[in-house]
Amino acid sequence: MRLRRKKKKEEPKPVFYRREFTQAAKRGLPPGVIVHVGNKLIEKTIVSVIDYGEGHSNERIVSDVGEILSFREDSSVIWVNINGLHEPEVIEKIGAMFNIHPLYLEDIVDTSQRPKVEDAEDYLFLTLKMAEFRGETDEIVPQQISLILGKNFLITFQEKEGDPFDPIRTRIRAGKGVIRKSGVDYLAYCIVDALIDEYYTTIDKLSDRIESLELDLVKKPSTNSLSILHRLKTDLIFLRKAVWPMREVINVIAFGDSDLIPTTGKVYWRDVYDHTIHIMDTLDTLRDIVGGMLDVYLSSVSYRLNEVMKVLTIIATIFIPLTFIAGWYGMNFKAMPEIDWQYGYYWVIGLASISIGSMLFMYRRKGWI
Repeated sequence: MRLRRKKKKEEPKPVFYRREFTQAAKRGLPPGVIVHVGNKLIEKTIVSVIDYGEGHSNERIVSDVGEILSFREDSSVIWVNINGLHEPEVIEKIGAMFNIHPLYLEDIVDTSQRPKVEDAEDYLFLTLKMAEFRGETDEIVPQQISLILGKNFLITFQEKEGDPFDPIRTRIRAGKGVIRKSGVDYLAYCIVDALIDEYYTTIDKLSDRIESLELDLVKKPSTNSLSILHRLKTDLIFLRKAVWPMREVINVIAFGDSDLIPTTGKVYWRDVYDHTIHIMDTLDTLRDIVGGMLDVYLSSVSYRLNEVMKVLTIIATIFIPLTFIAGWYGMNFKAMPEIDWQYGYYWVIGLASISIGSMLFMYRRKGWI
């Protein structure tokens, strides 16, 4: 019986995309190559589209990126939202559909990008940072949000599902407010404003943690308090690094001369700019408070150590005359007259008690105890 040889498996053909998650994956690659840098936070990329106008709105999740073309109407605003950046082919298809430059697509999937804004004449490209506070773990989870603002479309790119934009979607569905009557620039403003408002929520949570920690540092400082203090300091540094460049981004939009942002719409962007300044001032204040709390911790630990040392010193000082009396009458000389004295034992006890009482009275009078 002849054995058949198994066919060798064909080696996979090299593809243009690489799914690596470190900055080193981009080393040696030409500009414009789409390489995901970051963590995979969602299993599959989800693309949702909202098409709306003054009298209508249509919303659905598309399984094929090509379905987006059916939503494109000159009289409508199209909001395309992508959750998940780990499938570069999806990002590339959307970029080709809306004629987005490959360098911007490369920045979208690189989650280590610094917040920035680029004016490509036909559209604006924004990269921002969102900070989500998780109450169950008391940690801040960062997420990169990228926006492409065109003439009648807005594309948002997120790393995962879950965002603070649900109230905006609700207003679009219900036709509340002026969002349906306004242009796509107003939609972009609403999204950025919701993203900035999320920082207020995060800062409020951090403020509560700081107030609670202040009480612990005064009453009972511990090594756990020091670790929480270090974590708070790290969180504040991260938030400041995220908000500072975002202020520059919004400043360019609010006071720039892009044709995509009408003069009437810049009023809203200037309001968001004021919010970023307020957040920066609040973060600086909290950072100063946390820095002062470290001094409070060190002072509290030093004070507790001094209190312990004072008690031990008083105890040691009290036992000095007791040690002297015990040593004096513990000598084994036969000629000591007190040895044969009937009341010698009670005399020693009385002398020790008087010594202790006198020292405690003196310490009390001087305010040492």
